[in-house]
Amino acid sequence: MKEICIRRKSPWASVKFGDHTHSLMDIYKGNFYVTFTERRVDQETAQASKNNINPLILNLNVGGKIFKIDCFVAAQYPVTRIGRMATCADPVKRLDLCDDFSVQRNEYFFDRDPTVFCYIFHFYCSGILWIMDELCPTHFVEEIEYWGIHLNYTHKCCRSLFEEHQDELKDHLKIQRELQAEVERHDHEKHFEGKWLGNLRKKIWNLLENPYSSIPAKMIAILSSFFVLISVVTMCLSTVEELKHINIYGKPCMEHVEIICVIFFTTEYVMRLFSTSDIMRFLKTVLNIVDLIAILPFYIQIIFERFSEEAYVHLHPDDIEKMERVGQLGKVLKIIRLMRIFRILKLARHSIGLRAFGFTIRQCYQQVCCLFLFITMGVFTFSALMYSVEHDIPGTNFTSIPDAWWWAAVSISTVGYGDTIPDTILGRIVAFLCISFGIILNGMPISILYNRFSDFYAKLKAHESSSALKPGTEIRFKERIIKKITKCCATGQGINY
Repeated sequence: MKEICIRRKSPWASVKFGDHTHSLMDIYKGNFYVTFTERRVDQETAQASKNNINPLILNLNVGGKIFKIDCFVAAQYPVTRIGRMATCADPVKRLDLCDDFSVQRNEYFFDRDPTVFCYIFHFYCSGILWIMDELCPTHFVEEIEYWGIHLNYTHKCCRSLFEEHQDELKDHLKIQRELQAEVERHDHEKHFEGKWLGNLRKKIWNLLENPYSSIPAKMIAILSSFFVLISVVTMCLSTVEELKHINIYGKPCMEHVEIICVIFFTTEYVMRLFSTSDIMRFLKTVLNIVDLIAILPFYIQIIFERFSEEAYVHLHPDDIEKMERVGQLGKVLKIIRLMRIFRILKLARHSIGLRAFGFTIRQCYQQVCCLFLFITMGVFTFSALMYSVEHDIPGTNFTSIPDAWWWAAVSISTVGYGDTIPDTILGRIVAFLCISFGIILNGMPISILYNRFSDFYAKLKAHESSSALKPGTEIRFKERIIKKITKCCATGQGINY
């Protein structure tokens, strides 16, 4: 019959408890901890240990907590800091491994975190480094690097979770830094100190860039958004045939509105360029690049129109090559005019939603690229399948795989125009699989993108609400109107009286 054995008190199989060893929970509860090997300790050694004069015991004071470690235990890990102290015979060299030493108490002092050292102490007891989820990964790694203990001493499962948590923390800190760089003002007031016309440039910069600095700055921000909308609407209305014939001083009325908008955008950009404290940083900023793109098409259009007019004047009816060049200039001119639609991106300067959307795309570019990769794979796969089952049908639209690309792209996006449909049963089965694949594929990144967008939007909104809002800069229309009406009424009653 098998002998009944008593189960260990330790929850871990690698830890053995004796009279002089303690669990990790015991380490948290007290101040004096002793770990011994399984060698026999005589009475004199134990008495010397109580008096702190035993040369075989290392008395460690870590952040105010006392730990006693047997030199034979620490010597099993000679690469670690405590192991080097245990194997070092010269007491003077031991002082290089600690922060301070008390001769009276025979204690080596370390100005480190005692909470993390409990795990280090437990490592010498069991030979395994345990990691708790509540520990800060960065701080824990710094501590174990100081004590010379490698992360490989942990179990593989714990190490995998710890490294995953560490990667998540690094990504989170990276996003926080980029988000802080996104919301902070590029030109702080201290950047204008000592610069040429620093006070004037600072006032102009706050007037144009910081709408929360004053009431005129808010009015300029509103006016800038108004001109952006007017410019976009004008570009759209300029394509209406009836409005093309409405002329003012020999030019269409829409061109006059366009000139006024471009003058405002150019003045705004030049004033920003003049008032910035760092021109190179100003030119590299995305919003400033958008501002430049908003005004360049107008001037490029003027240059191309001048070249096309000169080429048309000197054009001979038989010169076919020059006629083709003039036609190409006309096509380029149409593309340049179409670039004016990018002016709507100027609203991102004063729109938190657009800024949050752009920041979300930049942070989730890997997921977005992966989504496009899956869409491309699906288009190629299902177009090939549809062609293989439909190309023999008379009158089919799937005459080649490239002809089936449009159908596959429309089906995966679940738009389904119905301009191209399969005729066979196998073709309909392939179409059903393609649509199902598109539904699953489109549903995968939505939660990721939405969660990121809502998080970034909330942080940008909170920063805009709390930054640079000075007392007295609020435009309180309602209070001012009521105050004016009350004042007028009081004045009228005084006159009547």
